[in-house]
Amino acid sequence: MNEPTRDIIAGHGTYAAGMLSALEQIAGRADRFIAVSNADLEPGAIEALLRATIAAHRSRVIFTDLSAGSCTIAARRIQRDQPGLVLVTGAALPTILSYACGGDLLKSVEQGRTALTVVEGKRDP
Repeated sequence: MNEPTRDIIAGHGTYAAGMLSALEQIAGRADRFIAVSNADLEPGAIEALLRATIAAHRSRVIFTDLSAGSCTIAARRIQRDQPGLVLVTGAALPTILSYACGGDLLKSVEQGRTALTVVEGKRDP
């Protein structure tokens, strides 16, 4: 039996695992993703891990934490020979949650942008 396609959330430390935890708690949709951490990995090993994960899960989208981070750089290298692979950098929970719940990727990215808000506290006189 073929397992369903699972996309990737990748980044520093426990970023990806934390995103999966939040997705599961909020929407029960962590099963749509695989978490990848760059912890203790050299650039070549990160790329190899991402390639193996893409192949094993037929991933089509990779969400990363930083636009110039090591996972993003590895994903950009992979895109050279897998041009259909989509990369979303600077991914925050609202973006990934929207996508996990069946949202269109571009609309989910826009939702993530609009969710970014600054709330200033009241300052003492």
